[in-house]
Amino acid sequence: MSPTAAVTFTFIRHGESTDNLRDVWAGWKDAPLSIHGMNQAKALGESLSSIRFTAINASPLKRALWTAQAVHNAQQEPKPPLTTSPLLREQHWGVAEGQPWTMQPLAGVSIEEHFARGIYPVLHERSQKFPEAESLDDLARRADQAVEEILMPYILQAARSGERGIHVAIVSHGLCISELIPALMKRDASGIHPSCGYRGLFNTAWSRVTVNVKGAKEGEPVEFPDNDPPHFEIRATDLNCHEHLNKVARQKGGIGRAAYDPKQQEIRAFFGGGATAQPQTEEGRSESNARDESEVDIQ
Repeated sequence: MSPTAAVTFTFIRHGESTDNLRDVWAGWKDAPLSIHGMNQAKALGESLSSIRFTAINASPLKRALWTAQAVHNAQQEPKPPLTTSPLLREQHWGVAEGQPWTMQPLAGVSIEEHFARGIYPVLHERSQKFPEAESLDDLARRADQAVEEILMPYILQAARSGERGIHVAIVSHGLCISELIPALMKRDASGIHPSCGYRGLFNTAWSRVTVNVKGAKEGEPVEFPDNDPPHFEIRATDLNCHEHLNKVARQKGGIGRAAYDPKQQEIRAFFGGGATAQPQTEEGRSESNARDESEVDIQ
């Protein structure tokens, strides 16, 4: 049996939102979970209920916060603290928020002219962005700040105390997580920025990263000044884990297209029914967040 890591981070993507069911740019636009998304979140919480999270940190956007609450609800007593941070929000799409996206730009039309016409195609360079929006480079800088302000305190606490087994859930969004994991892993003692991608998470899928102090012995505190932390060994151990989704059958009749209402009491209102069957999308995949879902080649 492998030794327990000093700190483990489980990065969780939110459940299916109502905007995930539309071909629109969904960043800071605060769409709720669909009913199907809430079922996904409940299944996720049940699958993680045997893990005693030290803390749960979440994006304040409804689709992530409600997913985090489902994980929190399934935790044993005493339940871990659940806090939110705007640093964990999805990439901001600016004027394109809520607007339809397209995979292919118009031939012979400049990107600026696309924007002027209200057309927002997938952008293929990390520095590109829509007006008033974040680029992927901007998101990477925000992810680096989130690692420094949210994740690193847990790591430094473990190093100074010699403690092991700290386990923190980070409930966020597909693109934000794809930048958070490299931002954490580049703090590995090797100093090498990871070149592999971490995009394409299913709804409520999770990835896991472990952190240890290089050369430290279990139970022995490490002393160091704030401006000179020790070297860390950081490993991605699990990527896009979604076995819990096997228990979540998409209800036919388009039930996934309805918003989740936490005040619903009747089982009929929760599960819906009565409509005609519609084609199903692959479980865990949604149509929206084009760059994330389609794994578009980013330069």
